[in-house]
Amino acid sequence: MSFGSPNPYGQPQDPKQGQPGYGYPQQGQPQGQPGYGAPQTPPGVPPQQGYGYPQQDQQPGYGYPQQPGQAGYGYPQQPGYGAQPPYANWGQRFLGTLVDMLVFAVPYILVIVGKDTPALVAIGFIAIIGIAIWQLIQEGRTGQTLGKKALGIRLVREIDGRPMGVGMAFVRRLAHFLDSFACYLGWLWPAWDAKKQTFADKVCSSIVIRTS
Repeated sequence: MSFGSPNPYGQPQDPKQGQPGYGYPQQGQPQGQPGYGAPQTPPGVPPQQGYGYPQQDQQPGYGYPQQPGQAGYGYPQQPGYGAQPPYANWGQRFLGTLVDMLVFAVPYILVIVGKDTPALVAIGFIAIIGIAIWQLIQEGRTGQTLGKKALGIRLVREIDGRPMGVGMAFVRRLAHFLDSFACYLGWLWPAWDAKKQTFADKVCSSIVIRTS
């Protein structure tokens, strides 16, 4: 090694280009490897995009149409739509209740006809209680009794359109005494109410909607 060499460290230098600066690939350095001062990326981690670039796999923000199949009033919604199904009218509700009452006709007849036969009376009462419990469970879990299903209507919570649950369905049935109060005015209230609700529906925050 001689004193006064323009490149004391032994690195070849192009006199026209000058000494390479920081961040530029050095001679003898493998291609593709960033120079000194460049941000390093750990092995196995994909490079991050810079600020201002569109990111991939981001969730849609507020206001974007939702995907089909999301819950809303018990129906899969189309993209961009979240409209509530129409309310069941008074006639549909009345006919649904009438069908539910007819379901009890057979066990009630057993009680009347077999009044002199304790076995028939017991069978009739057990059938009435069993049907009432089964109807309550179905209404709480699915929103439909046999009558509501036959008329294509469903009982749901007003806030989110989901079934009320067995407990609240039972509370709503107890609240029907408000509908029978004052000359059964509450039973007629859906005929002109904006949400087609009885007094019990208003107390329990429930609505009856059409499913078809």
